[in-house]
Amino acid sequence: MSDEYVPTIGLEIHAELRTKTKMFCNSKNDADETRPNVNVCPVCLAHPGTLPVINGEAVRHVLKVGVALGSTLADYTEFDRKNYFYPDLPKGYQLSQYEYPLVSGGELAGVSITRVHLEEDTASSVHDEQSGETSIDYNRAGVPLMELVTEPVITSAEQAGSFARELQLLLRTLGVSEGNMEKGEMRVEANVSVAKKGELGTKVEIKNLNSFNAMERAVRYEIERQKKLLDRGEKVVQQTLGWDEKKQATFAQRSKEGSADYRYFPDPDLPSLKLSEIDIFGSEMLKEAMPELPSERRARYLKLGIKAEDAEAFLRDSRLGALFEAAIGAFGEADRGVQLAANYLANDVVSIIRDTDNRDTESIGEIAISAQYFNKIMALARDAKISSRAAKDMLAAYLRGEKEDPDTYVQTHALLQENAPTKLIEVITRVLERNPMVVSDFKAGKAAALEYLLGQCMRELRGAADPAALRAALQKEISGV
Repeated sequence: MSDEYVPTIGLEIHAELRTKTKMFCNSKNDADETRPNVNVCPVCLAHPGTLPVINGEAVRHVLKVGVALGSTLADYTEFDRKNYFYPDLPKGYQLSQYEYPLVSGGELAGVSITRVHLEEDTASSVHDEQSGETSIDYNRAGVPLMELVTEPVITSAEQAGSFARELQLLLRTLGVSEGNMEKGEMRVEANVSVAKKGELGTKVEIKNLNSFNAMERAVRYEIERQKKLLDRGEKVVQQTLGWDEKKQATFAQRSKEGSADYRYFPDPDLPSLKLSEIDIFGSEMLKEAMPELPSERRARYLKLGIKAEDAEAFLRDSRLGALFEAAIGAFGEADRGVQLAANYLANDVVSIIRDTDNRDTESIGEIAISAQYFNKIMALARDAKISSRAAKDMLAAYLRGEKEDPDTYVQTHALLQENAPTKLIEVITRVLERNPMVVSDFKAGKAAALEYLLGQCMRELRGAADPAALRAALQKEISGV
């Protein structure tokens, strides 16, 4: 029976914007501050008689996101009071946007966008498990918060995860938000309903999703929970759910509010905005300042023949991406050095750093090698001046802090390959004379015999030879024996 049901998923994603000050006051916006209640002022603490002032940088950030999504930018907008009472909301209402969002429509990763609007964040509730007490830290209160709402067109947990990751990448590329979920800079809520095809299901909202993987697990669990309820003939209750990471299950928090519960009305202390009359909010100016978007960069990498998984690594890790872009700039797109750079970065550089730092995370941390030295090593490998083994060893040395110029390093460590024909023939001749039986085995059709002879030659040359050139010379000499 459960196979008859179709899941429908919509996401609400909040992202704290990277601005110098908060949304409506001059208090510092600093997600790294660990001391409680330091970045606060009478405005964000809602002292009587204080008046808010709109942060223009935050408005521009949201409009940039709208341009990147291909959305419609508002000409007129205003801020509304969203009324509810909770300890982390000092005013008793949240300044948000209801009827006139800054951004409408658009698309990302095949998912249609409903709206993107701007609001202020709430304070942080800090729970002490030992004492059972809860404290409030107002550092976050009033921080600019972008909320993006998708259309309910997502059909699986995997698609939801892919969309959220792509949005995080876009926000980082635009420089509007770091979107670190572990710091609470990006929070995802999933609306999930299950129904038979052609019917409407009952929506539940899942909160407390602090990672992409947790979001995927929660959505997957909720789809199966609703299917089982419907199979038993029971109804799904519209409510807000939390996600228990330990139990790997959702749990009821409260009944779901509707917009009427918040009693929205325009804030009388903030002016409405006619965006077309403000130059820095003009769509043409925003488009001119737009960087290369992740989708554009991904397509460019794939056109170069880079593997999809490698392209994704360069997109998501800015350090790897910067080294790869430097290699493209140094060699040119059609040069073999670009392919070598991609392979060594995605495989060897990542492995060396993770092995050295004993890392098991998506981020690979700092990369000690400079773009200049990395490109020099790639050029030496491309021109067959050093072997693949030597290139890997050099990368390991430089990632551990080696500072000598690579051109000098290969000289002092005798890593240059010996590809002069006369030198190769000398070594090959000695090896063949010492191993007549192995030569006979190769002529008799034993392919492994050639590998043995090749190994002996490489040993005499101490690895300083191009294996391909040495193999060709070796086969030519054997045919003449």
